[in-house]
Amino acid sequence: MEEILCIRNLCKRYPSFALRNVSFAVEKGRIMGFVGRNGAGKTTTLKSIMNLVHPDSGEICFFGMELGDREQEIKQRIGYAAGGISYYHRRRIGDIIRVTKTFYSNWDDGVCGRYLEKFALHPEKRLTELSEGMKVKFNLTLALSHHAEFLILDEPTSGLDPVSREELLEIFLDLASQGVSILFSTHITSDLEKCADAVTYIRKGEIVASRPREDFTERYRLAAVRGELTAEQRKLAQGIRRGRDGQTALILREQEDRARQAGMDGITPADLETVIIHLEGGTL
Repeated sequence: MEEILCIRNLCKRYPSFALRNVSFAVEKGRIMGFVGRNGAGKTTTLKSIMNLVHPDSGEICFFGMELGDREQEIKQRIGYAAGGISYYHRRRIGDIIRVTKTFYSNWDDGVCGRYLEKFALHPEKRLTELSEGMKVKFNLTLALSHHAEFLILDEPTSGLDPVSREELLEIFLDLASQGVSILFSTHITSDLEKCADAVTYIRKGEIVASRPREDFTERYRLAAVRGELTAEQRKLAQGIRRGRDGQTALILREQEDRARQAGMDGITPADLETVIIHLEGGTL
């Protein structure tokens, strides 16, 4: 399948944090969820992809073209939306749209109008009058109004009520069916369960896994442990969490038999949120 975005060995170092050899790819018409805890490197990666942050090294290609060589052409074909974007807060929505559309040769007033109506955004309202959730919808309207072939979205469902989140996920699925690719970061794993084809998981600036969503969860099993873990059980655990009724350990699917022999019981499939929580919890 055609790769719309390909990242190879992306590195960016700050005094207290570093991205290390980040590599993954997004295919045409696919939705990829980008997950990791706060400070893991999601936003730095997305801003590097957009060249809003300049990486120290690595390769970023869109549509088979190097970002550094064809940035202006590439950005006509992609949409980007993120929280914390500062517009002139007292400007009206319509004024911001009129300025933004001048940057895109494929801007479509009809599409923009449909999203304004769908999201109940009134052109005469000022940005200061919008809730945080409505600001998210406005950012998405701008990203969706120039027939982008690829969307890069940083926490697009943040601040939205459940109904609005469902509407947005339906839009994602509809766009993907039309061949649009989407990369979005999120903390809401239920959103990934509903719409993501693949998941990329980043921890402390490094990619832990990037694979189809079903493969991501199918790789692991959850085991219940009574009392403290033995040395053998601890060796098998990819992550451990303590609860009211004891501990749970995340193990690899291929080690189920060894886990049972080591005294682990109640081995069950693990959903995406459980996998990530246990991997983040470590094995302390």
